[in-house]
Amino acid sequence: MPRGGWAGRFSGGVPRPGVVGHTGRVPEEIDVVALTQALVRCRSVTPADDGALDVVQAVCEGLGFTVTRLEFDGTPNLFARRGSGSPHVCFAGHTDVVPAGASTWTSDPFAADVRDGVIVGRGTSDMKGAVAAFLAAVGARDASTDADASISLLITGDEEGPATGGTVRVLEWMAANGHVPDFCIVGEATNPTRMGETIKIGRRGSIGAHIVVEGTQGHVAYPHRVDNPVHSLVGALHELSTTTLDEGTDWFEPSSLQVTSVDVGNPTTNLVPAVATARLNIRFNDLHTGRSLERLLHDVLSRHCTRFTLDATIGGEAFLTVPDAATFALAAAVEQVTGTVPTFNTTGGTSDARFVSGYCRVAELGLVGATIHQVDESTTVDDLHQLTAVYAAALDGLLRADGPLTDLPGTQAG
Repeated sequence: MPRGGWAGRFSGGVPRPGVVGHTGRVPEEIDVVALTQALVRCRSVTPADDGALDVVQAVCEGLGFTVTRLEFDGTPNLFARRGSGSPHVCFAGHTDVVPAGASTWTSDPFAADVRDGVIVGRGTSDMKGAVAAFLAAVGARDASTDADASISLLITGDEEGPATGGTVRVLEWMAANGHVPDFCIVGEATNPTRMGETIKIGRRGSIGAHIVVEGTQGHVAYPHRVDNPVHSLVGALHELSTTTLDEGTDWFEPSSLQVTSVDVGNPTTNLVPAVATARLNIRFNDLHTGRSLERLLHDVLSRHCTRFTLDATIGGEAFLTVPDAATFALAAAVEQVTGTVPTFNTTGGTSDARFVSGYCRVAELGLVGATIHQVDESTTVDDLHQLTAVYAAALDGLLRADGPLTDLPGTQAG
């Protein structure tokens, strides 16, 4: 860590006197590009941290936050809070990344090189850039103006992995210690192609299933002596794949069931196998729950198969934050900075917002996601500055509320 801490390293100006925080001083400006580079240069491939949370902690402490490091099941996490009043706005994100993958990167994936205004590196857009942008946005604020409110960060090192020791456990700790926020912004890369396009206000749920159907093995020439599990399984899968689960809702597209694997492992053409297996996944909207769909799977299998086992894993429930004062304040900040009116949608996969939704209202807003998890993942310097400005404007709007974000001046549905 540089002498004086990371906050000093990324300060673009002279600290303002008179603003009292953890260190007694808050930097005039945090260089969001330099901070993004420092985070990317930590090779924090899940479950490794490689110092990424140390960088976040040092900046937070320099901005007057009280920082708590939490570890659950070997997963490193960080919670930081400044202020104790309401409204309480939380930023949730992660510093872990997926592996670099293929060796065809045009530069070291952890070098965070800047070329022609573009920062290339694993985690730039998913989502170390957003973490840096939020810290830079807070760094530009006068902490004394937030004396009656609270800002916090929930940063995990387990979003790209099994997600069992990360956000879900930190939220439990937050609830037990009086830190449940009024509103949470998750910094996932929500924009398909350009800044300002999309704010995610919900996500579909996910359930995966492994099906094993047992039969009676035997010679194909004697069908009366066998019970073919392939026929039974195919019949069940046909019913499942041709059944319309729903027609969608105002905010969600129709639920979708996809068969991802059918396996028998039988190299012989004249042998009826003893076992057939399949895997499938359902992405579902808020008309269903994971348990209701597990019952559906069981009922269909029961109609077609005599002996079977169903192992269903619910990856997350569908959730929706109905647009309200807080989400409209976030949208207004996007429009103010980018000139684009963002759409609210619930498309895509899943995120840690599914855990946050059980505690408070939540929306997702981050960088452009066109290159996430790809070779040469990148973000532009301009986008980083725009996202910083969006977060700063959003905090201005959200923290002026009187109470738990129920009545924001100048915001309305429509």
